[in-house]
Amino acid sequence: MTIAVYPGSFDPVTLGHLDIIERASRVVDRLIVGVLNNSMKTPMFTVAERVELLKRVTGAIPNVEVRSFGGLLVDFAHETGASVIVRGLRAVTDFEYELQMSQTNRKIAPDVDTVFFTTNLEYAYLSSSIVKEVAMYEGNISEFVSPEVEQAIWEKIKSSEKKGSL
Repeated sequence: MTIAVYPGSFDPVTLGHLDIIERASRVVDRLIVGVLNNSMKTPMFTVAERVELLKRVTGAIPNVEVRSFGGLLVDFAHETGASVIVRGLRAVTDFEYELQMSQTNRKIAPDVDTVFFTTNLEYAYLSSSIVKEVAMYEGNISEFVSPEVEQAIWEKIKSSEKKGSL
């Protein structure tokens, strides 16, 4: 049984992420979407909210599981029994960083391989940061995220405006 981990902050999960999840789920027996709390970024959604959103939008894919994790990705891979890490590549600029990370992970855990999926051209420009920025200026994000995620973003923005911060 091939188990893979697809890690990310998913803040928020985009249609580009969902494309990778759907495609990766077809080539492995079990895909674990690992939601990382990235201390380098200021999140819009809590880890628990991101996990819940991902569970909602991937619920129809039977071999996908969503979990949060902290620490080293390779440790999470070992904990879950995964022998494969799935990563998406949007552009050449992603490749350098992703190659360096995959080589580091391979050095730390030689039993875990990284597989890259090139992003569907329809989503090559798309990132969670872009979605958040467009939403902050009340732009149309319906072509970037699923309806469930779009609703959650608007609710989060409205709630933050009432509190005076995001």
